[in-house]
Amino acid sequence: MAKDLPWKKAIEKVLRENGGAMHYKDIASQIVSQKLRTSVGATPSATVSANITYSIKQQQEKSPFRRVSPGTFILNDPLASSSPKQSSRIPGSNDATTEEQYTIISSFGMFWQRDIVEWNSKAKLLGMQEIGAEPVDFHDQLGIYLLYDGREVIYVGRATARPIGKRLHEHTYDRLATRWDRFSWFGLKPVSDDGKLRPLPVTIDSNAIVPALEAILIEALEPRQNRKRGDDLAAVEFLQKEDPAIVKKKTQALLENALRKLS
Repeated sequence: MAKDLPWKKAIEKVLRENGGAMHYKDIASQIVSQKLRTSVGATPSATVSANITYSIKQQQEKSPFRRVSPGTFILNDPLASSSPKQSSRIPGSNDATTEEQYTIISSFGMFWQRDIVEWNSKAKLLGMQEIGAEPVDFHDQLGIYLLYDGREVIYVGRATARPIGKRLHEHTYDRLATRWDRFSWFGLKPVSDDGKLRPLPVTIDSNAIVPALEAILIEALEPRQNRKRGDDLAAVEFLQKEDPAIVKKKTQALLENALRKLS
C-alpha cells in the first residue's frame, strides 16, 4: 500500500476502490483509516472538500472528480462506475463549497462524556474530526451547549463572554453540579487545519440564522417526527477524545491495584 499519498491521489484511490460516489466526509474517513497519509491534520474532511472543490473549479471537465449531488463525488473517468453506488451518508442541502465555509456553526460535539474530562479552569475539551486525526482543544470555543442527565436535556446555555470550557467547568461546582453526566456543544469559531480555533467571522448571513437554529434543535433534541438530521447544520461533528490526564490517572490506578494484589 502506498504511504503518504498527496491528498488528490489519496482521494482518487479511495473513490476508485469504492467504485461509486462518496460523500467527502466518508472519503476523508477512508483516507485516515487506510493510513494513506501519515499526516492528516486536524480537519481532514475539510481538506478533502477543499481539494475536490478546487480541482473542479480550476480544471472543470478535465478534473478527475465530478459532483453528483451535494457534497458527494465520483471519479470523472472511464474507470468509474456508470451506475454509481451511492454513499450511505445522506447529503445535506449545502454543497461542499458551502459546507467548507461553515455557515454560522462551524463544529459541534454530541453527547460528550463528563467523566473523561479533567475539569479545571482550563479544562481540555479534546475532539477529533476523524479517528486518527490531530485532536483539537475546544475549551475556547464560543456558542451554545446543552447538559444532559442521561438522555434528558436539563439545561441549555450560551458561551459568549466566557468560552464553553469555562462555562462547563462552572457547572461542575454550581447548582447543577450533580445533575449532569453528558454535554453537547455547537461552536461558532472555525477550526484551522493545524487544529487551532480561528476568530469569529466578521459578518454572518442573516438568512442563515433561522435554518441554523432549527438544525441545532433537531440535532440536539432528536424529535421523533423530524425525519432527517439538521440539514442546515453545515458543520463538522467532532468525536470526543479522552483527556490524557484522565488516561494517566486510570493507568496509575490499575498499576496500584495490581501492586496491591501482588503484595
